[in-house]
Amino acid sequence: MITLSWLLLLAIIGGVIALVDGILRLRGKGNTVLGVIEIIVAALLLLSLFVTGIPFGAVVLGVATIIVLIIGLVMRGRTGITLPIVGIVVLVLWLVLANRWLIIPGIN
Repeated sequence: MITLSWLLLLAIIGGVIALVDGILRLRGKGNTVLGVIEIIVAALLLLSLFVTGIPFGAVVLGVATIIVLIIGLVMRGRTGITLPIVGIVVLVLWLVLANRWLIIPGIN
């Protein structure tokens, strides 16, 4: 059974935004390799939230997704900058709260 929490919602939102950004990169011209990598990492992040047995933990995949989003932001091509920035902010917030580097009562 999955317990719905704010941390889970943040991770799901960040993973879905990264997945959508990867799909938009594949549909545009150029950077298709980065789009494929972004889709794979974001899909693994989303799977690791619900399925046990994913080789890397959710935190490692979250960091990898943030790195891929930063690279995508630097090499943006035809895609906008809104989705990668929102994805980076949401995933960094999730990473900080999941590792208890910042404690907010009621969230973590």
